Amino acid sequence: MKPAFAAAAVALMVIAAPALATASLKVTSIVQLSELPTPLPYPYDEKANANAQVDAALAAAKAQHKLAFIDLGGNWCGDCRVLASLMELPEVKRFMDAHYVAVQVDVGRFSKNLQVPARWGITTRLEGVPAVLIVDPKSNALINKGHIAALADARHMTPQAIGDWLAQWARDLPAKAHDKIISARVRGARR
Repeated sequence: MKPAFAAAAVALMVIAAPALATASLKVTSIVQLSELPTPLPYPYDEKANANAQVDAALAAAKAQHKLAFIDLGGNWCGDCRVLASLMELPEVKRFMDAHYVAVQVDVGRFSKNLQVPARWGITTRLEGVPAVLIVDPKSNALINKGHIAALADARHMTPQAIGDWLAQWARDLPAKAHDKIISARVRGARR
């Protein structure tokens, strides 16, 4: 390998590495879910137009180069309310706002708004709630297929375990933003 090429390759790796790092979320404000503020929220609007909510979230996610986070659940569900409360912690809220456009969809007791998961091929009874669909709005692909009920036992998980689950699907930067940052860094390095 020629020295000039090797130096350029190393410089590009140093410049690009921070932009390519995987997303991470450190939950620091609480250690146990019992530390969540009470009363827990009732996050699902039982009278909302679920299709309109999901369409708006997908459009916003696409415009903002984020993923859509579609939370299917019900206000009767303790795990759903725990997840909603955890998502309001400052560090989790910042992370969610940076990576996702979130929407809560009331599915009652598995009896309404089931056309929402059906849009991504989920036509059988939901395994549990909250059921979370992580959707890439550009391709309309379900990113977390096979893992949508992973948080259905949220109240028995640690806050960090929930944070880790949220982070595993997140993208640090969309491709266009990544390309712009690399181009700007390369231009700046040339000056």
